[in-house]
Amino acid sequence: MTEDETCRALVIPALTGSGWASDQIRPQFRINNGRLTPTPKRHVDGDPLVADYVLEYAPDVPIGVVEAKRYRADANDGVEQARRYAAKLGLSFAYATNGREIVEIDYSGAAPTIREIDRFPSPEELWSRYLADQQADSIIGRELLAAPYDHTLRNSDNTAKRPRYYQRVAVARTLAAIAAGQKRILLVLATGTGKTMVALQTVAKLYRSQWISGRKPRVLYLSDRSMLVDDPKDKYFLPVFGPDDVHKISGEPVRGRKIYFALYQALEKGDEEELFRRYEPEYFDLVIVDECHRGSARDNSQWRRVLEHFSPATQVGLTATPISKKEADTFDYFGEPVYTYSLADGIEDGFLAPYRVRRVRLNVDMEGYQTEPGQRDKYGNEIPEGVYGPKDFERVMVILERTEAAAQYVIDYLRSTAEDGRHGKTIVFCEDNNHAARMRTAVFNAASAEVQTHHNYVVRITDADGPHGRALLDDFRKDDSDEPVIAVTSKLLNTGIDLPAVRNIVLFRRIGSMPEFKQTIGRGTRLCPEIGKGSFDIIDFVEATRLFNDPGFDGPPLRVLRDTADEQGHLIGSAPETPEGDEVDPESVAEPEAAYDQTDGGSFDERLADDRVHDPDEVDRIQSRGRRYVVNGVHVYKWGERRYQLDTDGRTMRLVTIQQWVHDRVLELDLAPDKLRSQWAVAKSRRELMAILHAADVEAEELPEEFGSPDVDPIDLLLNVAWGLPLVSREERLYRFLHEHRDFLDSFQHQARQVLEEMLLKFAEHGSPQLKPETLGVRPFTEIGSVVELANRFGGAKPLHEAIDELSKRLLEAT
Repeated sequence: MTEDETCRALVIPALTGSGWASDQIRPQFRINNGRLTPTPKRHVDGDPLVADYVLEYAPDVPIGVVEAKRYRADANDGVEQARRYAAKLGLSFAYATNGREIVEIDYSGAAPTIREIDRFPSPEELWSRYLADQQADSIIGRELLAAPYDHTLRNSDNTAKRPRYYQRVAVARTLAAIAAGQKRILLVLATGTGKTMVALQTVAKLYRSQWISGRKPRVLYLSDRSMLVDDPKDKYFLPVFGPDDVHKISGEPVRGRKIYFALYQALEKGDEEELFRRYEPEYFDLVIVDECHRGSARDNSQWRRVLEHFSPATQVGLTATPISKKEADTFDYFGEPVYTYSLADGIEDGFLAPYRVRRVRLNVDMEGYQTEPGQRDKYGNEIPEGVYGPKDFERVMVILERTEAAAQYVIDYLRSTAEDGRHGKTIVFCEDNNHAARMRTAVFNAASAEVQTHHNYVVRITDADGPHGRALLDDFRKDDSDEPVIAVTSKLLNTGIDLPAVRNIVLFRRIGSMPEFKQTIGRGTRLCPEIGKGSFDIIDFVEATRLFNDPGFDGPPLRVLRDTADEQGHLIGSAPETPEGDEVDPESVAEPEAAYDQTDGGSFDERLADDRVHDPDEVDRIQSRGRRYVVNGVHVYKWGERRYQLDTDGRTMRLVTIQQWVHDRVLELDLAPDKLRSQWAVAKSRRELMAILHAADVEAEELPEEFGSPDVDPIDLLLNVAWGLPLVSREERLYRFLHEHRDFLDSFQHQARQVLEEMLLKFAEHGSPQLKPETLGVRPFTEIGSVVELANRFGGAKPLHEAIDELSKRLLEAT
């Protein structure tokens, strides 16, 4: 019997014989979407993880997994698969069977076991074991975990928005902790993995149970930003629970509702008494704290007082980036997380977008900027003599050309990666609001062609931009909007905002905090199928991505590219990162120190962020008085490029040279040198080879520049880097061809020979990729005649194609 026949004849009857109903046996259960592998501009879908059967006690409540093998196979052949599926689904019970034998893998209790059993356990038996394993075998625990999920919300195709497997695990762990009487509960889920869905489904299950005897529970959803309160309220909870039960607290204490949303700031207001104190400490049964790694994590935080006031309630903290340091410790308040779903998990499952990293260093960052004795800045302030480096830039020393060079690079990159004429949405993170204003101006000037068509092509969105900035943010968030394309900010967009259409994250601010780094990178991790986004790019001007090498980071980039550019800032090439010198500098991951004096008026940065200061020149003058010096006329350009490659373990990153990268990709073609050369000579097969190399992030036409051999043809570079064959310049190939194959040219009539001779000149100028019929559609061929007319010189299209391929073979075989 085949596996399918074994399942129909033996496995399903064995399950139903143990009491499992047909709707409790979920066949071909798709656990994840399969890892997305980025290509230079797009991505490739991986195979999803699919379990043969998942056993559910109630709808969407899995308690066991079954891996089936064909009748004649050994049941033990399915044990490892079953264990993998169970681990993913957060289950302690898995089964492998061939229809004759059943192997049970049991991770519950103190001593996990693998053993053969005579029959599958019944639903009630396995349910009791599951509850005991979850430590939720009380009456309320059984009710909470079996309560139905809510399927009110709809996807864009009008199907029910069902929770993903890890969201169900998070909900189950949370409810089990609640049933066990745990008062503070922490959930850690990577940015973009749907913490709001977990919160909604947790509340829905509590709402439909008898957790609070005689009434529905009262819930308070807390955060510190309006968007983090309004989006969950409007997009998730209102459609499910309705306006009669959902309310946002503002101004006055309102009672009689079930689910309340509030900002910490709003709860602290009040003429005589703070608003939160006008609710009794026991009023709320559940408090959900979104982004709990921020203000509420600090012992001395004013916001902590709100949580402590409602301490009788069960409090659930949600975050992607818990923090643990002396003055702020998420774990100290909430305890260890009951469930963690990391960025690496999300990428592996295909629920988050993987990414590429391009590190771009500017000459002044590498060499430093040396001031002269007595030198004065743009505003006449004398600059202390010395060498200023990356730690000083934008904080103490502002080099206007540094920002302009970075802006030019970003524009060149967006133009080179445009699809159907559309540039990918991009966030640029700058040091502060003033730096963001200069970056916006520099990008605006560099993108004059784009700005003519889209006036809001580039905008600044910071806390100082007020309601207008929020309106621009609403437009930027839309996946179908043509503008803004580039949003320049400082820190406003680095956390808690859903931006699925973002394809590029530009780091132009030094980041010393791992939570901030993860949150910043998280702005690009959300998938956006509507625009075909399955990966994104990080452009790093400040070496912030060295934090990828820190043990505290859990999601490695797929590769790092180091780009080179000319003195005007135009992109001219890319190459993989070289391995040496990439250790994490302990100073680079330390919290940055304040660069300015503190005054009674607040910190210097706080005074800069004051909404009353809008004029850029006035801000620059304030900066000069605050020990920040502004200079121009500095020659700034970019150099160097590096690339990361995933090692064989699929997680850690290995830095490789461009030569090693291309060497490995060519050998993967599994072609002998002569076979590679002969296939390259034919236009059709060359196109196929170039597509394969392109998918592996090798741009054949760019190799001469990347290898520093602009006079050598790509095929010779490929043969040299893979097998060490000698390099032959294009000029030398052309010279030998003209001496050894003159009879080939003379075999054609004058008009046809003219076409082939022009094709040889194209080869000499641009290389073998131009040896194709499509080249006839460009100058100088268009000045000779149309493609049809040129083909007629050879007797038709087929003889023309054959002549070009034969020319290519003879040209490339000359050694």
